[in-house]
Amino acid sequence: MKHTFLALIFTFIFFSVHSRSVLPDEKTIATGNQPQISADDKGIVRVVFGREDKIFCTTSLDKGETFSNPVLVATVPKMHLGMSRGPQLASSFNYSVITAQDEAGNIHWYKLTHSSGQWESMGIVNDLKGSAPEGLMGIASDKKDHFYAVWLDTRAGGGNNIYFASLSNKTFHWSKNRLVYRSPDKLVCGCCKPSIAVQGSEVAIMFRNWLNGSRDLYLLKSLDSGASFAEAQKIGIDTWKLNGCPMDGGGLSIDASNVIRTTWQRKGMVYFCQPGQNEVNIGNGRNCAISEGGLNTVLTFDDKDTVKVVKLKNRNGIAVGNGSFIKSVVLPDNKVLCVWEQDNKIKFRKV
Repeated sequence: MKHTFLALIFTFIFFSVHSRSVLPDEKTIATGNQPQISADDKGIVRVVFGREDKIFCTTSLDKGETFSNPVLVATVPKMHLGMSRGPQLASSFNYSVITAQDEAGNIHWYKLTHSSGQWESMGIVNDLKGSAPEGLMGIASDKKDHFYAVWLDTRAGGGNNIYFASLSNKTFHWSKNRLVYRSPDKLVCGCCKPSIAVQGSEVAIMFRNWLNGSRDLYLLKSLDSGASFAEAQKIGIDTWKLNGCPMDGGGLSIDASNVIRTTWQRKGMVYFCQPGQNEVNIGNGRNCAISEGGLNTVLTFDDKDTVKVVKLKNRNGIAVGNGSFIKSVVLPDNKVLCVWEQDNKIKFRKV
């Protein structure tokens, strides 16, 4: 009965997404690609993006109504950029962190002290030079200035597998890198970005596996801030046998009640799923992501050349604009601030 009710809800969402017209008045931040967005505990919004081999960050102090001129954070020669490869961003109470990967396999990182407004180059995250050539990773932060990173790493041999590190607010040195999952088939899906989310001491990692010829999403869960992880759990009921890479890792979130939620793509369809439950079809799309705020869970995804938002609480979908690679944050006023790329420009809109 419960799954039938969910199916009815998401059927309504599906038709809402496809029946709403694109909203007017989108705004442009700057020229660039692959935006990522965060909001700190003070409500300050930051957007990081790449432009060739340069990293830029822009800030909004008025809940996404306007953004500052972009600040050049760093230049990373031969920086990965495109297809979910690009600078990553997470913000805590006192700090923000950006990571960026170069084609040689090094993960560079930069720290912003919010009180000073100054970005600092902090070195390399991976403790084996050249171990992360694929350029795919995710970062997250808690409210106590701890940061967490997950990425595809080749040092275990046989191909890419899942590595993890954390960053203390006291030392600001990344921990020793740890292999947290190695596929029995020697490698995970090598072109799909892993995701990470944190709430208190709970850390969750989602990645696309390559196991027995299937490209399904799996979850790793820690209850002790990443000191240990439980056995990997497959997400969803169905499977995707595929001799190729979807190049689409999905999105992961944990709400204030420690409920884990995921969204991902299979065979050109976007799904929503909580671990241990059936996946629910949202509609056509790819490059999906998820964000949490208050009582709101928001899915974003691309449907051909249209970027879309689904607010699960209100059961409605909105076509936000044209372009791709949409990301979002839920603001304190429950508005959703979206950023995406269109024709090599970073666009934004509140919905």
